[in-house]
Amino acid sequence: MKTPIITSLIDTDLYKATMAMAALHQMPGTMARSRFVCRSKIDLRPYADEIRVELDQLKNLSFQPKELQGLKEIRFMKPDFLSFLRNFRLDTACLEYSERDDNLCIEASGAFIDQTWFEIPVLEIVAEVYHRNTTPNPDFNGAEKRLLDKCAMIRKASGENPGMTFRLMEFGTRRRFSGAWQRRVVEILKNEIPDQLFGTSNMMLSQEFGIKAMGTMAHEWLQAAQGSHVRLSESQRYALELWAREYRGDLGIALTDIFGMDVFLKDFDLYFAKLFDGGRHDSGCPYQWTEKFLAHYRKLNIDARTKAAVYSDGLDVPKALDLWLKYEPQIRTSYGIGTNLTCDIPGVTPLQIVMKMVNCNGHPTAKESDSPGKGICDDRFFHDYLVNTVIANKLKS
Repeated sequence: MKTPIITSLIDTDLYKATMAMAALHQMPGTMARSRFVCRSKIDLRPYADEIRVELDQLKNLSFQPKELQGLKEIRFMKPDFLSFLRNFRLDTACLEYSERDDNLCIEASGAFIDQTWFEIPVLEIVAEVYHRNTTPNPDFNGAEKRLLDKCAMIRKASGENPGMTFRLMEFGTRRRFSGAWQRRVVEILKNEIPDQLFGTSNMMLSQEFGIKAMGTMAHEWLQAAQGSHVRLSESQRYALELWAREYRGDLGIALTDIFGMDVFLKDFDLYFAKLFDGGRHDSGCPYQWTEKFLAHYRKLNIDARTKAAVYSDGLDVPKALDLWLKYEPQIRTSYGIGTNLTCDIPGVTPLQIVMKMVNCNGHPTAKESDSPGKGICDDRFFHDYLVNTVIANKLKS
């Protein structure tokens, strides 16, 4: 019998734990449904049975004492949450399989604090099952050469700009070629560019390699607020307020594109701009986004050099270095590079896959991205109201 693709519950991104802990304390009882979506024009239905077998094996996993000890050493992890994890299991009966838009559909439903843990394993398993079936003999030698070339580019740029620090975060868990290849990528990065590698999103690799686990919130945190008791127009502010209440100064990077950057800046007033360390770019043009962010801080008389800009949307090394050279003197930057590190293998086309919240507490939710095709919403009437009323009124104010 094959070894399961996922053998540890901490083989996931840190933001799963940070959002689950915030949900435990700030959104108890919240119910949600999330849906897997393949944006690539690739039919995954031929692999559905294999994917289902892998996902079903998740029910056998639990957080191990050594893993929990590692999480305990993260200063913002609270004892009651670690106690919750000690008894936590993934209930795979919460998963539903169907066909939607002529492709495989996977949905996870249940309490927000439970179903949020399915996102990363679903993406890891779908990607690895697909790649091992379509690329049985990957060119890892060619992939390592590509990775070493990227490291050399980073070292060269850092050497030519000694007064600046390039901060790389490995963000490749969700769309990796395989778990084994991601581990090798992190190993090479740690050996080749130890001064520029600031961390990894993957909690298991963080513990294994002794590097910092990185991550704060994802879109589902802001979407969950859309299903709360507050008005939709106040949901983004409410989500930020709850986050600050939970982490008290830690994890101060706000995700900026749930309703688009322009609406985010309307909500990100002087209070939030001082309270949060900065923002994360995840859609739209990163140069326009940065210019808007810098102008916003200037308007509020805040020195942007005391703040942070995190870039995480489809980055490669040349693009990250170009952004760094342009903006590092103006704001503290860091770069979460994912697919371009963990699935850049000759002859392999990475899958464009996501799993997003579509309903919370019986209400539709939406992500209105700054990039065409990255938004998601099930309910056309809800989406029309959001765009034509809520967002339109925000931009007029």
